[in-house]
Amino acid sequence: MRGVVLAGGLGSRLYPLTKVTNKHLLPLYDKPMIYYPIETLTNAGIDEVLVVTGGNNAGDFLRLLGNGKEFGLKRIHYAYQEGEGGIAEALGFAEAFAEGQSICVVLGDNIIEKNIIDAVNAYKVQGGGARILLKEVPDPQRFGVPAIEGGKVVRIEEKPKDPKSRYAVTGIYMYDTGVFDIIHDLKPSERGELEITDVNNTYIEAGTLEWSVLDGWWTDAGTIESLLGAGNLVARTGANKLS
Repeated sequence: MRGVVLAGGLGSRLYPLTKVTNKHLLPLYDKPMIYYPIETLTNAGIDEVLVVTGGNNAGDFLRLLGNGKEFGLKRIHYAYQEGEGGIAEALGFAEAFAEGQSICVVLGDNIIEKNIIDAVNAYKVQGGGARILLKEVPDPQRFGVPAIEGGKVVRIEEKPKDPKSRYAVTGIYMYDTGVFDIIHDLKPSERGELEITDVNNTYIEAGTLEWSVLDGWWTDAGTIESLLGAGNLVARTGANKLS
């Protein structure tokens, strides 16, 4: 399995902090934000990672991360997404990198307390399809929300007014190489982007999507409030724990 960190976008919700840098290079407690998703992958035993970035600061990722040896990576690769075409479009840049292997995808602003080792192992036993990580939250209407029937996710709704569960779909996904065929066939949403929710719903319709519940706390860091909150969580409890 190979890892993909999606770290593009303009970070407009973090202006003016992101007027001169990519949001994933901002400090989050004692490390740049981008370190956390990379460590999520390496803690799960993944040693080849692709970072998909964009904007005017792509070269800063190379200066910061280098060849990935600091993280124990065998190799680190880089890809560039022009504009904001959506998470699924960014993931499409990983097709050549995957080289026929399954991939674990982490959004670059997702910070977790513990690790995803059990979910990765469950996906390997699953043997294909997709696996998403869910987390129970007090405000699911802010996220993609799964409807669950008989232990199976039957649909994911994006920011629903009437959530069908208390779970949010976190920004951690596992896919087989069929994900790239799905992305090729996607149509842009009303906001002009290729949506990762549409990718996941395609796997659901095929009956090949499973799910795990993420252990420990989870947050994104895409707004001023959540950036501060994530930093405080890390300061109090740490992140990417192995136990």
